[in-house]
Amino acid sequence: MTKAIAFPEFGGADVLRPIDIELPAPGPGQVRVAVRAVGVNPLDHKLRTGELAGFFPVSFPYVPGFEVSGVVEAVGAEVSGFAPGDEVFGALMGGGYAERALVDAAMLAHKPATLGWAEAAAIPTAAETSERALAVLGVRPGETLLVHGAAGGVGTVLLQFARARGITVVGTASESNHDHLRELGAIPVTYGEGLAERVRAAAPGGVDRVLDAAGRGVLPLSIELVGGADRVLTIADIQGAQEHGVRFTGGAEGVEPYYTSAYAAALALHEAGTLRLPLHRVFPLAEAAEAQRVSEGGHLRGKIVLTV
Repeated sequence: MTKAIAFPEFGGADVLRPIDIELPAPGPGQVRVAVRAVGVNPLDHKLRTGELAGFFPVSFPYVPGFEVSGVVEAVGAEVSGFAPGDEVFGALMGGGYAERALVDAAMLAHKPATLGWAEAAAIPTAAETSERALAVLGVRPGETLLVHGAAGGVGTVLLQFARARGITVVGTASESNHDHLRELGAIPVTYGEGLAERVRAAAPGGVDRVLDAAGRGVLPLSIELVGGADRVLTIADIQGAQEHGVRFTGGAEGVEPYYTSAYAAALALHEAGTLRLPLHRVFPLAEAAEAQRVSEGGHLRGKIVLTV
């Protein structure tokens, strides 16, 4: 048995509660990880409220958590490259809010000793989403990319990936996060009324592509700025995407995951000493409900992480 945090029904953050679960031995291609830290993502609370029930059905009690860092305890058949005692980080299809979790080896990477547990747990979702979004958008070196919600967990990593590839980034964020974005090489603009004019002033040569990582009704404005819905991608507004003909990517719509290249990109920046992984707040696993409340409130700078 292993201890975990789960929700037995849809509802507010207070439906999250500790449970004991039975974790089977790792199957073929799987690794059992003793979890040290878990990344908290918007998907976690959207599943808990039932908002995504039509897209992502869950069985109760459901243990959320889609990215972890920890130590390998056991490996299943057909696993090579990982052994008990290895320090790792990676993505999983739920089950991360726990003391132990099963992870597909294909979604794991070795954690450098110079990378902290909490920071490592902040990499998988943001890095894979960033790599996938840049590929799906087709943004190229020399182009200008507008990112809505640039100071959040995904935005922070994405703009670093983009800048490393010679892409100019204009990022929307609250005024308090503008210095943070400048430090990461982005041109900050404040969201809200008059945003289009501010973006045009920040990028007088125009914007080539737009990524919406905020989901706050910015798709019509984004289409106007780039001249067509085909140059806009959202990772945060499924309904708006359908309404405005904008592409949506959430990693489950037939697009091949980008974990291998995403981890390589993140670790290359870490090796160079330039990867920034700001943590908005770190909570113990027992305070997962409060962590999700903070996540739901938005306006984050970096990532929320649970430690085990």
